[in-house]
Amino acid sequence: MLLKLKQWLPWGVSSNSAPVTTDGARITFFGGKGGVGKTTCAAAYAIGQASRGEQVLLVSTDPAHSLGDLLELPLGMKDHTVCPGLTALEIDPGQAMKRYLGEVQHNLQQLASPELRDAATRQAQLAMQAPGAEEAALFDEIVRLVLDRGHQFHEIVFDTAPTGHTLQLLTLPEVMGTWADGLLARRLESSDRWPDRGGSSASVEASAEDRAAAILRRRRDRFRAMRDCLRDPGRTRFVPVLNPDTLSREETGRMVTALTRQSLTVDCLIINRVMPPVAVENEGDFWRQRRATEAGHLQAIERDFHQLQQFRLPLSAGEIQGLAALKELSLTLPGLVSRPAQH
Repeated sequence: MLLKLKQWLPWGVSSNSAPVTTDGARITFFGGKGGVGKTTCAAAYAIGQASRGEQVLLVSTDPAHSLGDLLELPLGMKDHTVCPGLTALEIDPGQAMKRYLGEVQHNLQQLASPELRDAATRQAQLAMQAPGAEEAALFDEIVRLVLDRGHQFHEIVFDTAPTGHTLQLLTLPEVMGTWADGLLARRLESSDRWPDRGGSSASVEASAEDRAAAILRRRRDRFRAMRDCLRDPGRTRFVPVLNPDTLSREETGRMVTALTRQSLTVDCLIINRVMPPVAVENEGDFWRQRRATEAGHLQAIERDFHQLQQFRLPLSAGEIQGLAALKELSLTLPGLVSRPAQH
């Protein structure tokens, strides 16, 4: 049979999924090295967009769950109204895995014979511990938000996990779409080779094969729609966030290269926590050296990313937390909201 119990990842498509469409919200991803301030920038941007009258969904895909702490709200997988026009949620990997496994088990039980259903369930549960399972479940939640709920918002803003994890997620539409194409090709080859298998057991198996192929086609269509959405420069872009230091600058360079190879749009970046330009009176040697070091990094960023529009956010004397502080920060990003017209 086409159904291989250990190959479970493509089977998590919900029968309640909305029809695939290329219409919907604009998508903005904020990403970068851990600790550079991605969550703060994403939240400030989303608040700024909402203040301009847009309906915005702010989503955290970072398992650290710092978005709720930043907003001082008890966020979870369900929508939470932050302020007029802004809704936020945090994707919990454990809950995403549970929902994804439920869909997998439901589909496997429709495909497997009664005597194999228990084995199918056990295999699916074991697969939860397999490498890539959590990424598949998390990606499924992202696809669900973009394809099934995108029409409800003008923009969906994603606060992503550190760079490596995010890049893995954004390559999944291509990888999993190719996998689904391969399985469907094997199904077609099998049908051509044995077009007329007689007998009731053979008919049952063929029927299960056809149901499996239908699920895979729906899954493949969603992968393609998500891939096309991610690659559409009029709809999706990725905003790197970095600090003026060597490590985040080098990681940002690798990230921009990888995103460009995936045909994702990167047209700007945010340099976060830049020291005030005016020196403090009676400033000591420590701060003079600190300013000189930072100035060197800022020059290197201008040189290395000259093709990107650059926004600088000042280093705050206090902690940025809560809606009022984020609203104030959003006022420093007016140029970032200029976007191409929605399709």
